[in-house]
Amino acid sequence: MAKGEGAESGSAAGLLPTGILQAGERPVQVKKESKKKNQLSICNKLCYAVGGAPYQVTGCALGFFLQIYLLDVAQVDPFSASIILFVGRAWDAITDPLVGFCISKSPWTRLGRLMPWIIFSTPLAIIAYFLIWFVPDFQQGQTLWYLLFYCLFETLVTCFHVPYSALTMFISTEQSERDSATAYRMTVEVLGTVLGTAIQGQIVGQAHTPCVQDANASTVALEGVNRTQSATSLRETQNAYLLAAGVIASIYVICAVILTLGVREQREPYETQQAKPMPFFRGLRLVMSHGPYIKLIAGFLFTSLAFMLVEGNFALFCTYTLGFRNEFQNLLLAIMSAVPFLILVALMESNLIVTYVVAVAAGISVAAAFLLPWSMLPDVIDDFHLKQPHIHGTEPIFFSFYVFFTKFASGVSLGISTLSLDFTGYQTRGCSQPARVKLTLKMLVTMAPIVLILIGLLLFKLYPIDEEKRRQNKKALQALREEASSSGCSDTDSTELARIL
Repeated sequence: MAKGEGAESGSAAGLLPTGILQAGERPVQVKKESKKKNQLSICNKLCYAVGGAPYQVTGCALGFFLQIYLLDVAQVDPFSASIILFVGRAWDAITDPLVGFCISKSPWTRLGRLMPWIIFSTPLAIIAYFLIWFVPDFQQGQTLWYLLFYCLFETLVTCFHVPYSALTMFISTEQSERDSATAYRMTVEVLGTVLGTAIQGQIVGQAHTPCVQDANASTVALEGVNRTQSATSLRETQNAYLLAAGVIASIYVICAVILTLGVREQREPYETQQAKPMPFFRGLRLVMSHGPYIKLIAGFLFTSLAFMLVEGNFALFCTYTLGFRNEFQNLLLAIMSAVPFLILVALMESNLIVTYVVAVAAGISVAAAFLLPWSMLPDVIDDFHLKQPHIHGTEPIFFSFYVFFTKFASGVSLGISTLSLDFTGYQTRGCSQPARVKLTLKMLVTMAPIVLILIGLLLFKLYPIDEEKRRQNKKALQALREEASSSGCSDTDSTELARIL
């Protein structure tokens, strides 16, 4: 037991009426038994953390490489590519609350309420992911092909990630164990972003995508000069993307198996005492009226939009604006962007060494800015449970709508950014691009993210749950869980306890 923990519990118990304490005659013994039962081993925490890797690995691969893959490998025109990116992200945003709604209505099974979603979505998700990186032989209908499998994969990965995110609240009833497991998860997710970028970038980087030396040359002239060489090189690049997809799909399956075998889903003690589940739309109304949740969403919206803009356009920026066609996959291992480093990239001349230094320094800051808001969400949910002690089953709503707004907004931003490349004269498979395209890419990767990050930081200043508030919530929730776990606690006493807390 941590130092001071018993004192905290005692002070919380002192707030309760004598009748409630007498209902459980051995509060200290109940607490010790409860803590021992809900303590997670290092193996359990690692198995839980590994489950966060599939979403990050596939997300980074798609975020950094899908746009340049559609434009230069699949040879989809920029307007169609913008449609694919926008509709895919917008559909991904819509599926989050839909899946959250379905999960909130799902019954508890022998495997739990969340685990079945993770298990059954995995095999279909890896098939859809592989087909995203497959170039069909037909030209007509290519846009529909990529749009279909992109939307299908985003739906299936949502069926994995929303229940996995909500699983944070069900791996243990001990707040300290949840915090520890979340720390493991954040570490693995950071590694997952690096792993996804490394696998996709290094495999694809070994194949050189053919380009047109003269951007104004006609397609007929290109086919007449280098037709065989270009076709062979393009096929090698397509095979490289398929190989990377196969490796990432294998990682997806392995992580899902480890998560399923190593984590056991638990129900909250006070949840089992509730008469009936909360209606979805009433729960949604309560969630969206919770002040700390709205402030956290607003800050996360702008900061994540900044990173998604950089993520979607950085490969094109390195290739055409900076001129590092054969080095961008290595830069992606380090870059994730932050304000000072984006300013430096915007102002500096094309210099490979300086770009590497900036990328390494930026990577240190992005993990905190992008992943820490996820670690703040359980604190918001705990605060909600204290203010609404009789409401349960809202965790999927919290997690699904947390990403709904950011994904929808990112779909709009990426669609507009790709469409802006079409308006400025982007040349598919060109070895170089017009000056207007280079300027547009620089604005999308530097100035726009800087403004969004600054707005997000200002919104995070309004976040009301500080460390003192978090400790108070933890102490009150612990008392609530211990009393609910006591066999002698009646429904009336539980109601009184919740009201007092």
